[in-house]
Amino acid sequence: MAAISWLDVLEQELNIDIDWMDPDFLVEMKDTIKFHDLTSNQNFVDVQMGHPSNVDLLRETAREVQAEYAAATSTPEHPLWLAIYTRMAVRMCKKVVDLVSGRVLLQTSPSEAYSTAATLAHAHLYDAEFARHGIPRDRFCIKIPCTGPALNAAKILQEEGIQTLGTALFGVPQAMACSQARTLSISPYFNDVRAHDDRSIWPAVADPAVEHPNAARLVQILDLYRRLYAATGERQPLVKNASFVSQEEALAAGEMGCQSATLFHTLIRDLKAHPYTAAERPGGAVAANACVPKPAADTPFYKDRAPPSARLAPLLSVDPLNAADPSKVAAGNDYDTVTKVDYLADNGKLLDAAIDADPVAKDRLAAALTLFIACEKRSQDKVDKALASL
Repeated sequence: MAAISWLDVLEQELNIDIDWMDPDFLVEMKDTIKFHDLTSNQNFVDVQMGHPSNVDLLRETAREVQAEYAAATSTPEHPLWLAIYTRMAVRMCKKVVDLVSGRVLLQTSPSEAYSTAATLAHAHLYDAEFARHGIPRDRFCIKIPCTGPALNAAKILQEEGIQTLGTALFGVPQAMACSQARTLSISPYFNDVRAHDDRSIWPAVADPAVEHPNAARLVQILDLYRRLYAATGERQPLVKNASFVSQEEALAAGEMGCQSATLFHTLIRDLKAHPYTAAERPGGAVAANACVPKPAADTPFYKDRAPPSARLAPLLSVDPLNAADPSKVAAGNDYDTVTKVDYLADNGKLLDAAIDADPVAKDRLAAALTLFIACEKRSQDKVDKALASL
């Protein structure tokens, strides 16, 4: 009998999603696991757009959209390159949607993260392209950066029946704003995006569930949603944890009680190859015994959820990322404070103010948007070259 792997155990505790768009990898893994959702961002879209298998598809898409723009009787709403990019991204999703059981996710333009109108317009363009390519709304989700203006767009999209995920999330106020926008999910980044290339800023701890400096904020977000559901009975966003560097961090997401974790393909291979024993798990048998199986798919996720385990409970009252006083939770992270603030009012000004008041959230959000804007620009260059080749 094959040994049980860390990947097998993690799938018992949460839904494993794939943070990678390569159809060859999904086919490679089909006898091991069928991933739930497939997530992406401007980086992964750009990587896949440049894959040799997509060269002809990009030229075909550029030719097709260019002809549509030339035949238009009025000025198109979107720049030509963005319309080509969006259709191309959806076509790449079309290649993989049947290889996952849930949704494919694409992210709105990061360069418009502080514009409600532009974020809404790009999401509507995605929606139209998914419909054009036969992918219904229950099979896709639009990722929205967690700024005040963009989450106001998310609220409108949710009211229209277009599911959204709040991404680039680094603090409790952003999580509360996503609850107010009624997003389907959120993706708190466990690590600063820069840690993937610069390991000198990565906290390489042995037991991430209790030792990683971001663990406390994640536990506080999960407890915020648990308490909000208990108090109101209203659906709360599902936590799709993201931006892992190590296998141990992925297992921490299972112990904390995230609904899902979206994992890079190299990390999935590592988890698959790692035989599991409870004693070897970070935190040992105590951590293993605290983990619970994920609820049935038809059960409201936060229904009957227990408070954090004795091992994790101390994280509710600390914030290691708070340089001023790590032993305390900042006022903006406190449940009784955060639930009284309307973060979406006045186009999200109070959310943006809360982010500005949190040096870590402000810095990491800016870094994530900077990264994705650079990737978006590389994709625009690829589109321009495709147009020039016609």
